[in-house]
Amino acid sequence: MVEKINSLRRENAISKVLITGANGQLGSDLNHVLSRSGYEVVGMGKTELDITNQDNIKSAVFSIKPDIIIHSAAYTKVDQAELEPDFAYLINAVGTRNTAIAAEKIGAKFIYISTDYVFDGKAQTPYHEYSPVSPINVYGSSKLAGEMMVRDFHSKFFIVRTSWLFGKYGHNFVKTMLKLSKEKEHIAVVNDQIGCPTYTVDLCKCIIQLMETDKYGIYHVSNTGSCSWFEFAREVFEQTNRPITLTPCTTEEFPRQAKRPKYSVLDHMGLRINNFDAMPHWKDAVTRFLIQMNEVN
Repeated sequence: MVEKINSLRRENAISKVLITGANGQLGSDLNHVLSRSGYEVVGMGKTELDITNQDNIKSAVFSIKPDIIIHSAAYTKVDQAELEPDFAYLINAVGTRNTAIAAEKIGAKFIYISTDYVFDGKAQTPYHEYSPVSPINVYGSSKLAGEMMVRDFHSKFFIVRTSWLFGKYGHNFVKTMLKLSKEKEHIAVVNDQIGCPTYTVDLCKCIIQLMETDKYGIYHVSNTGSCSWFEFAREVFEQTNRPITLTPCTTEEFPRQAKRPKYSVLDHMGLRINNFDAMPHWKDAVTRFLIQMNEVN
């Protein structure tokens, strides 16, 4: 895959990439993966770039003049969003609008990172890119509003829906399980929410493949296969040989402020029909992540 990416890069001669939300879990890995692949990367976090300020984002984009903008900045506090919807929409909708308009004015390709939470979770088969959307919480609704802003204000975009991210940087489910395994002998994990874990490094590599083409549109990008949170935790503990007693529980036993989709498995129709590489299986991704984190002997 790396050889293919480098070949595409040479052919297209695109060198400068601006990453918003560069200090986040995905943004940090994007910065590292793109830099290692030979791109000129400008990563900006919320302290350097206020995407909610139209003049601020316009000034930054016009000054940097990137060939591509990867917009990974987002409000991601799912439960808190129910309590402060205005702030969630300000960042995920208005902030995305501001960034997309600036990108369009300089002719930069635009990649928007979206979520499986745009779906209601009532399906029984995987959601593909053309499945009807119907979010059930403020976070999902605000991210869908961001998708609408991208489609309304930009002409060369990739909307990348992903799910259940885990990686080296920031907080995520795998890190939480590893931490709890050092503190407890018994852990209860929800077994009635089904989705697709996604290793940030694999997501970054797929984003690079997408952005070096003109095959614009919506793409679902997660690791292949699906599982419940319980099965996800069990795999982590089996691979690390942690002697943990795992107990499955229901969503109702762990009430949260925001509703979660019970089933949000993503089908990669967009990748298949546009001839992009298939994503690795989530269990293989977990193995590589645990090795990266020195959690496997």
